[in-house]
Amino acid sequence: RIFSSNKGFDYNMKTKEFLSKANVLVEGDRQKDYGDKLHNHSNIAKLWSAYLDIEITAHDVAILMALLKVARTKIGTRTKDTYVDMAGYSAIAGEIEFRGKNESKNS
Repeated sequence: RIFSSNKGFDYNMKTKEFLSKANVLVEGDRQKDYGDKLHNHSNIAKLWSAYLDIEITAHDVAILMALLKVARTKIGTRTKDTYVDMAGYSAIAGEIEFRGKNESKNS
């Protein structure tokens, strides 16, 4: 699991708690472990592009990772960390897509 484990989960979590947990993980430990999100996802995109022989972007990587988490909800046990991970990857995709763009035009 990329972002989380079931340790410390409150099994009565609300939406804001899933989002808060995703934010803490994305901006905290994972940021320290893997560095800048755009740089990390760009690196993954280059590797996937070379392997697949098609262009993959950093944004594509984040979306595809979120879809991987969605796929896991169809098969196997649904865990809270899967939903936290989906929120995290979706937020990363948004950050990558809009980083450096004029927010007044895109909000």
